[in-house]
Amino acid sequence: MGFIKRLLNRFRRDYDEYDEEEWEEESSREIDFDNKEQRSDYVKNCLEKIADATKELENLNFEYNMVTSYLKDMEEIEALPPEESEQLKDCAKRVSLLQERKTDFMGRPHRITDEKYRMVERMEEEMEEAFTKITEAESYQELIRKDLSRLEGEKHAYLYRKSEVMRLISDTKGMTIICVTALGLCVLLLMFLQFFLEMDTKLGYLATAGVAAVVITLIYVKHMDARKELRRVETGINKIILLQNKVKIRYVNNTNLLEYLYMKYGVNSAKELTETWENYKVEKEEREKFRRAELDLDYSEQELLQILKCYQIQDPAIWLHQTEAILDSKEMVEIRHNLIIRRQSLRRRMDYNREVVAGTSQKDIKALVEKYPKYAKEIMKTVEEYEQKFNS
Repeated sequence: MGFIKRLLNRFRRDYDEYDEEEWEEESSREIDFDNKEQRSDYVKNCLEKIADATKELENLNFEYNMVTSYLKDMEEIEALPPEESEQLKDCAKRVSLLQERKTDFMGRPHRITDEKYRMVERMEEEMEEAFTKITEAESYQELIRKDLSRLEGEKHAYLYRKSEVMRLISDTKGMTIICVTALGLCVLLLMFLQFFLEMDTKLGYLATAGVAAVVITLIYVKHMDARKELRRVETGINKIILLQNKVKIRYVNNTNLLEYLYMKYGVNSAKELTETWENYKVEKEEREKFRRAELDLDYSEQELLQILKCYQIQDPAIWLHQTEAILDSKEMVEIRHNLIIRRQSLRRRMDYNREVVAGTSQKDIKALVEKYPKYAKEIMKTVEEYEQKFNS
């Protein structure tokens, strides 16, 4: 929540230092900023995008810190003095050998690969949460697609209605020209009958004036109704465009989240994760039967944990399943590479939310104040009210 507060505070500082001549004009998405409702919707939409980005950043920061912690643990292990490093490797080697014996003893077809088993084992406590996250993300992805499809359909409907209204306005203008022309011809005809044929045309004048008044009034009413409908349709189109942009940002964030979760858990769908998890549970149960007889393995693992705790490793338990990394520098490099990729992915998503979503929205609000300084106080009031609501 501190991120959005900093953004809003920085926006107010920029506003206080406002120099109208230095501000540049920025085009908008066909929004009538002189319309208070459209202007307010635009500003609120920008603030909501900042709030969404802030929430996303909080989640990303937690995951980012966890991955960073793993990388620091690896640095601690690699920085050990030679004697302590040798002691750690001896213990890790014993653990590794006992694990291999256990695997040989279990010589049978495995339901899942050892690599997949170790991966799920490392993340066992997260699997239920992982399934929930992926399922929710996939469901949300489908909802977003439906929303985008629905909004696109509504926009096309509005655009079609707009073209109809524009034709109607054009038709009323044409009808007005025809009526005026007909009125002129009738008057000329009546004047001809009056002056050349010396006929009494008073009733003709009255009838012509009456008919012309009725027809022109009807055309005027229809024209004004069409103008009102046009304004309503254009307002609807602008609102749909704002909603589409907001939903597209959520689609990008959710797509990035799904890609990260798939990469993190080594699956391509929630269904695959469920199958992997069920196979893992059966596999684990079978392995546990043999583990009970492997007291030496348990003792060695406890010893390795104690050694790692002495070196202030944040998560020593994870190294019980990564002894190859302690013994083999190539394995350590590979794990570090995977963690760095995960951290880079998180950083990209953090930068996207911080700079593209929140930063652009802040710039959009500032640009609005720059372009329409007469609404600056109103916009700042909206920003302050939203900040108070957000902090309450």
